[in-house]
Amino acid sequence: MLVHKHLIIRAEVESPPVEQEQVVEWLEDTVDAIGMKICSGPYAEYVDMPGNEGVTGVVIIETSHIAMHVWDCQEPPLMQLDVYTCGPFDPATIVDRIQEFSPLKVEYKYLDREFGLEEIEL
Repeated sequence: MLVHKHLIIRAEVESPPVEQEQVVEWLEDTVDAIGMKICSGPYAEYVDMPGNEGVTGVVIIETSHIAMHVWDCQEPPLMQLDVYTCGPFDPATIVDRIQEFSPLKVEYKYLDREFGLEEIEL
C-alpha cells in the first residue's frame, strides 16, 4: 500500500557530520532503522565552494529517497534533511537519529502527499 509521506527537517547542530563516510554510514543506518531497503547508494560528497561548504548525501530507497545537506562552516552549523517514502515509517525514528549531531534547534514538517500537501502532527 502506498502512503506518500514526506518528512522535512531543518536542524541547527553542534556536531555536524563533515566527512563523506560519516554521512554514508548515517544514511545506511537510517534506512535500516526505518525498515526500508536501499536500491542505490548512499552517495556523499563534500562541497568546498565558498559560502556553501559542507557535505551532501543521498540514498535511493525502494520507496523513494533520503537526502541530507550540511553546511558545517556557518554558525551554528545547519543540517537540512528530506525523507520521502511511499511506504510507512515512524518519523520519530528520524528525529531520534539526528540526536547524534547534538541539535540546538530542530524544526520539521511532516506531510501526507497522497492527495495534496496535508501537514501531519508527529
